[in-house]
Amino acid sequence: MSRTNFDMLLQAGCHFGHLRRKWNPAMAPYIYTERNGIHIIDLHKTVAKVDEAAEALKQIAKSGKKILFVATKKQTKEIVAEKATSVNMPYVIERWPGGMLTNFPTIRKAVKKMANIDKLMNDGTFSNLSKRELLQITRQRAKLEKNLGSISDLTRLPSALFVVDVMKEAIAVKEANRLGIPVFGIVDTNSDPKNIDFIIPANDDAKDSVETILAACCGAIAEGLEERKVEKADENAAQAQAEAEAGEEKPRRARRARKDTPKTEEE
Repeated sequence: MSRTNFDMLLQAGCHFGHLRRKWNPAMAPYIYTERNGIHIIDLHKTVAKVDEAAEALKQIAKSGKKILFVATKKQTKEIVAEKATSVNMPYVIERWPGGMLTNFPTIRKAVKKMANIDKLMNDGTFSNLSKRELLQITRQRAKLEKNLGSISDLTRLPSALFVVDVMKEAIAVKEANRLGIPVFGIVDTNSDPKNIDFIIPANDDAKDSVETILAACCGAIAEGLEERKVEKADENAAQAQAEAEAGEEKPRRARRARKDTPKTEEE
């Protein structure tokens, strides 16, 4: 069953590309026509690509791996934060911290620094500091929270990147490419799809367009997480049953062993 349909995408304005003079010729296969100097994206292809991406995202989530969402564009920040949070996935909506993937240990140190500040604040270590020093630490904590708070649970490199505007997030895409991390991206007619593993041709500026595509993809991720939960529950139940059966088998074997023991002459 398709996760989106032509009408849903049409209503959300996913078909509106950029002005013809801004187009990237590599996007030609996804362009249906031109209207008033604006390229119109072929939504039949978008439907197929959303389904393809959603299925791949579902499998990643089902295997217990993390997908990092990236969207630093003003109009899409809130949507991405909301959708990623709904499926418990990390996201970056402020400035992309350079080297976040290629220099991941340094980013982890900054996240740990944030946790250490919290710990020292809670155990009273900072109670002897002056107001000025305390203000500096509080500001430092707030800055770390703003830039890295949404990735504090990301203890290892993500297994995939989901990018809303591949042109704006070019540094993130480049880092993922270098490390061989697959990239899912909403790609508009002015962008180069060359370095994107899962291309979703659509308008990457309109809130409704981004929300419709993210709803389908995050819906698939939620399904993957649910299936993982069910499989784990089944595995645990099977393990418990096996342990219970093994526990019952031990006394049986002991009784059998006693029964089979040959009697001595004295007996």
